[in-house]
Parts: sequence; C-alpha cells; structure tokens
Amino acid sequence: MSALRVTRRLGLAGLLPLLLAAGPLAAAGTPVPGSNPLFRDRFTADPAPLVVGDRLYLYVGHDEARGEEMFNMRQWLVYSTSDMKQWTEHGPVMKATDFRWAKADAWASQVIEKDGRYWFYTAVEHDDTHPGKAIGVAVADSPTGPFVDAKGSALITNQMTPKGEHSWEDIDPTVFTDDDGSTWIAWGNRHCYIARLKPNMIELDGEITEITPPHFEEGPWLHKRGDTYYLTYASLDRSDHTDERISYATAPSIQGPWTYRGELTGSGKNSFTIHPGIAEFKGQWYIFLHNAALSIGDQEGALGRRAVTVEYLQYNEDGTLKPVVQTDAGVSVPPPG
Repeated sequence: MSALRVTRRLGLAGLLPLLLAAGPLAAAGTPVPGSNPLFRDRFTADPAPLVVGDRLYLYVGHDEARGEEMFNMRQWLVYSTSDMKQWTEHGPVMKATDFRWAKADAWASQVIEKDGRYWFYTAVEHDDTHPGKAIGVAVADSPTGPFVDAKGSALITNQMTPKGEHSWEDIDPTVFTDDDGSTWIAWGNRHCYIARLKPNMIELDGEITEITPPHFEEGPWLHKRGDTYYLTYASLDRSDHTDERISYATAPSIQGPWTYRGELTGSGKNSFTIHPGIAEFKGQWYIFLHNAALSIGDQEGALGRRAVTVEYLQYNEDGTLKPVVQTDAGVSVPPPG
C-alpha cells in the first residue's frame, strides 16, 4: 500500500505511530542523531574516546588536506556527548607546534585520566634534531584542555625503537592503566611496541618490547574487559588486500602472550587507513573508526580527508569479539540482536 493511500486511510494521527515505530526521524537533509559520520562540517580522523563521569569525550585529528595533498593535520579537536546522539564541540585542544620541538603533523592521539589530570599522548613530526615521527605528552586539568607540553621534549623518538626501518615508525600511541595502577603505552607502524610509563607519566620505565601481531600496520588500541586484554589495530595483509582493516589479539596479561584472533572489520569506505578507538559507556561498548565517505562542498573524501564513525562493539561468551559491520546508521538504531 502506498504512503499516500495509508495517509488517506489513517489520517495524520493514525500515521504518526507507524512512523515512530519505523525508526528515528530527521528533517530532509538533516542527519539522524547517532548516524555516520558523526561530524559533517569538517574532516576528522583517528578517533580516541575517553569516558569521564557521565560524558564521553572524543579526541580527533583535523584533516585539512586540499586537492591531492596526502595529509595536512595541524591540530586536535575534542567533542563530547552524554547520550551518543548529540555532540558538543569544544574546539581545538592543541596544535602540533605547541610542542616546541615539533614542526608539523597532528597525527593520532589518546587522552587518559590519571591522578585527577588528563594526559595527552600523540604523534608529531620532530624537528631536525631528531628526524622522523616522535611521540609527545601533554597535560591538562580538564578533558577539554588547554593541554601543554608536559615534558619539554619527546617521550619517544625514531632513534629509540629497535627496528627503525622508516621515519614514521613511532606513531599512534595508545595508553592504558592496569588494575594495579601501572600505566603502559603501545605504538608503532609495521612494528608494534609496548613500554611501561613511570608514575610521573612523562618517562618510560624500563625497556621497549616488540609485540607485533600478524598483519600489524598501525593504530594500536589497548583495552581490558573482565580478565582479558585486547590489542586492536589497523591491519594490512598485503597478499590479500590493499586497504587497512581492523584486526585484534587477546592476552591474559598486558605483557602477553598475545593470541591473534583475526579481522574485526573490513576497510573503511573509500579509505586506505582505518583507526580503532574503543570505550565502554553507560553499560554499552563502542568502537570508533574513520572512513573517507564524507564530502564537504567540492572536497570529496580522500586519504587526507576522512570522517569519524561509530558502531556498537559486542562480545561472544568466550570473550572474543563479534565482527563489526560498518554502517550509515551507526548508533542511531539499537544494537544488533
């Protein structure tokens, strides 16, 4: 039966309950709250969630590439939500050059809370005193900043890692505080490294260890559920596909041994890169990603023009993760049954 015939038969009052039951409504051209991509007025990438009380904060890099530029990322932004539907923009929290020893590239970051302060770990391009990508740490008294360089120099430089195969090996930090209060940082491109942080949060405490899982490319993310530790990352099986996907490994301890569990998602639409960020918020787990499906004006999605998305993350009874299908609906609809 056509919508016109239904309207004539039921009238507006009778039709309204049917429309409400069909799903969320939005005005023509207005995105449904919670649908993907989350932010549509600018290009964003490398999402990193942080839960503080009844709000979830999401830190992203700001893609500003024009034309055929690969990446042009100068600053980090933060948004927050209390319901995963409506987001508040808090503006830039830091620029790459706020690290005086850095010269460019506001790449992937993560913020964690420790002892009432907020610690911001991120990858930037070091100046010529230590060529290549490096990881810096900044700190603030609020999750919305302002963040300032906490160390005055890089926490990790390209010269510190064992492999050192290329200048962008030291990127994409993920930071995790274990139940015993120890805090760990993992990072890398092609090789995945992990190290313990000192209680001051600005120095490594011991050796750097390599924990590279199969097909690891970049973008590691550490989290724990129950007694299981998860290392989720952007993977690239170069013998099988040309774009990154998300894979994961699990372990009984933050120090391993890590067991490869396979792919979690496919690639992001139109995007070579993909980047996971995982959080539990108000009893529900979420995974944040990015793709390149957004167009703004005459600028289409591209390698340096990406858009952040979110999906539900669900677990099997044995602790493994259920495959995640990337959707336009995102969290505007209930979780899969």
